[in-house]
Order: sequence, then structure tokens, then C-alpha cells
Amino acid sequence: MLSVLGNGSRLCDGSTRREFMRVGGLSLFSGISLANLLRAEAQAGGDRKRRVRSVVLFNLLGGPSHMDMFDLKPTAPAEIRGEFRPISSSLAGVQICEHLPNTARLMHKACLIRTISHNYNSHDPLAIMTGYTDANPKMQAQKTDPPDIGAICQYVGLGSQEIPGAVCLPCFPGSGQNGYRRGGPYGGFLGSQYDPLFSLCDPTFQREPNQIYYDPVMPIGEPFLPGLDYQPQMTVDRFAGRRSLLQKLDDTFRAASRSGVLDRLEGFQQRAYAMLTSSKTRDAFDLSKEPASIRDAYGRHLYGSSMIVARRLVEIGVPFISVHQEIFRHYGHAYDMHENNFSMLKNHNLPVLDQIYPAFISDLESRGLLDSTLVIVMGEMGRSPKVNARAGRDHWPQCGFSLLTGGGIKAGMVHGSTDKYAAYPASDPVHPSELVATIYHLLGIDPNLIVHDHIGRPHSIARGGSPIEAILA
Repeated sequence: MLSVLGNGSRLCDGSTRREFMRVGGLSLFSGISLANLLRAEAQAGGDRKRRVRSVVLFNLLGGPSHMDMFDLKPTAPAEIRGEFRPISSSLAGVQICEHLPNTARLMHKACLIRTISHNYNSHDPLAIMTGYTDANPKMQAQKTDPPDIGAICQYVGLGSQEIPGAVCLPCFPGSGQNGYRRGGPYGGFLGSQYDPLFSLCDPTFQREPNQIYYDPVMPIGEPFLPGLDYQPQMTVDRFAGRRSLLQKLDDTFRAASRSGVLDRLEGFQQRAYAMLTSSKTRDAFDLSKEPASIRDAYGRHLYGSSMIVARRLVEIGVPFISVHQEIFRHYGHAYDMHENNFSMLKNHNLPVLDQIYPAFISDLESRGLLDSTLVIVMGEMGRSPKVNARAGRDHWPQCGFSLLTGGGIKAGMVHGSTDKYAAYPASDPVHPSELVATIYHLLGIDPNLIVHDHIGRPHSIARGGSPIEAILA
């Protein structure tokens, strides 16, 4: 493999390294320095047992209605219980929504947390990706935010040297809403060099909605990698068609290393260069290699395609992958259902989830990957117990769910219970910091690892949370 050597130049994390980039390597993705790695290993107490190789977060952006999905209250008053009936699942004594029949057949493989509770009333996934719930919910992602799980994976050098430590699909959260950058999947105060590799998407829609925001229309398309010119039309197929591209890049890298230009590139730009030289990452986005049966099983839409890419990234060993059910302009508010809650769930959101989640679990299991992969399905909050006058439910961070399946987690259990209206935890409340700490623990990263912000203040990466021992296998 070709090495491009610098002259003791400084990377964007301030460290000095002679061999600062290897073509196809991770150094330009993560900006990891030897000093950072040694410090992280020392603080983590040396080698730790890594229970999972990859974590996949499927974020139901907007706040999924927990009492209409996984915590139904059929004996509550009509304005609380809503329109749906519970059905039995494969886990004895546990019922879930009638519109999740495929998911119901897999509940014996999953761990359901019914009591995710916090006070961060925002659609940003910041809380569930960092454990931090004290941010201003009216602000976009800030450089002073804490780093997310993927950023820490890259900070400690987790994973192979040929792939990124974290990937965000199908785009950064908020991309579909005029580029509003929602807090969550970023390096935060550690710097943009620890951001995930963000894919791009340019979905099409078969019709205009009959009701703006509350008549969802399925986005059609596939996530793809950015090119050197960051043009949306620059697809994987077009990259593959450029037979001399890698040769040109080799020449470019040699010239760039001599000039020091790579030192001045932003982290995202560095990632684009490294991505184009890593066939493993590039090939993971080429869905033409997937059989039609797999494409059909997941669904031939943006979310299904994104989850297939997520599975392919798991196969090559990417440690942290987040897939966000993005909101695209007026074509639907995802799970933010202030109006038309039951129709949106019945006709769009629940069928999508009930297709993607079982397909993903089955796919991983058939390839022998489920035991080494943790799959998490959740949103940033729940919905209000009482149905409003517009047949919707409003924001409710006080209670929500998380569905965990795969490596390191006890299968076939429910953790926590709620009161008679699913409004508040009645037992075993779980703060996002505890969920984040659990993820770190399973990845072999000490949740008590300390990182320092831009002014030198120490912070625990799990914001003081401890792993949820009751759900660990």
C-alpha cells in the first residue's frame, strides 16, 4: 500500500507525525494522533473486552409515539389509549401495536426499554448520541457540544485503518430542512476531524402531499458518498467509471504532502480524499451488488437502501453507524406527529419500521453478524399521553422507548415500566447517559474516559452515566 510521507508536519489535532497519511487509511478520516490514542488507552485502563464490533442506531427522528407502538394502554381513557389495539408478541406476556406484526415475531430476540426519560425537548439526536441533555434545544449543532459515540470511536482509534470509525446515513440530521444542522453526530469540542463520514442523498418523491407535513410521501433514492467536488450527482457508479482516478489521486497526494495543503483542509474535506482511496468504504455504497430479494426485503426507498448500506458497513467493520429517518421539507414530519398521528403511523411510519427492522435483523443473523452487532431503534423522545384536538400527540421527553437487539444484550426482556398512562416511568427510569454508557461498555470503551473541551475542562464521555447492568448478557 502506498504511503505518503510528510515532513513532521502538524495535523489538525496539533500532534506531530512523520507518516501522516496512508492511502486507503483512516488517519484522514479520524485525525487520530498517537498522543490521543495513548491517553485514551491509559484512561480506559488498558485493553477492555469488546463485546460488539459494530453499533447501528436507527433514529426515528421526530419522537416516536411510545404508547402507540411498544407501550399500549388499552384500559386507559380513549383520549389516552388512542386508536390502535395491542397484539401478542413472541415474548410471553408482552404486547405491542397491531401494525407491527413482523416486529412482534422478533420480540423474543430483543430487549425493550420502556423508560427512556430526560428533559431535553428537542428533535436533535444530541441526547441519545452523547448522553448530554442540558443543551439549548433551540440551537443548531455547536462546536462546544460534547462529542458523540462515533466521534469517540474515532478518537480512540477503534476499528480498522482502512475504514472510517463512524458513518452517518443518509445525510446529516437536518439536511432535508434547508441544511439545519441538528446536534448529535459530530466531534463537537474535540474538533470536526472526529465528525463521522456523512453520506449524501437527493431523494425524489412520487407526488406532492395532500397535507403539508402531515401526509408523508416516501423518499426514493440511495445514499452516496461525496466526491471531491461535493456534487450530489457524483454517485458511486460515476466514481467506478473513472478508471484513472486513483492514479491521479496518488499524484495529487504526493504533491499535496509536499506542499502541506492537506494540513489546511477541513476534516470533512480530508475524509473525502481518504474515502476515494478506500475501496472498502466505496464498495459498501454500491447497492448494485445486492440481489433483488434483499432490496425488496428492505424496501426500495431511501430508508431501506440506507439500512442495506449500514449492513454492508457492518460487514467491513465500521464501529458506529447511525441511520436517521430524515425529514424532507414539506413531504412529511417523520415521527413529529402533532397532527394526524394515527394515520401517519398506520399508513407510513409503522409499515416502514416493520419492514426495515425485521429485514435488518434477519440479514445480520443469516450472515453470522448479529451476535457481534448491537442494533438500536429509538427516537429522541416520546409523545404526550393525551391526544390533542388535531388527532396528534405532542412532544414528551419524559418517557420514550429504546429497542435493542444483538450482541451483549439480554434477549427477550423488558426493562422498566410506566404508569397507567405511559406518561412517566414507574420503575427503572433510564437516562440517555446510561444508554450511551452501555453502548461504550459493549464497544470496549470505558464510559468514564475523560476528554477535554476547547478550554481544557474535563468531561466524561458518557456524561456521568453508568452501563445498565440489568440488560447486559
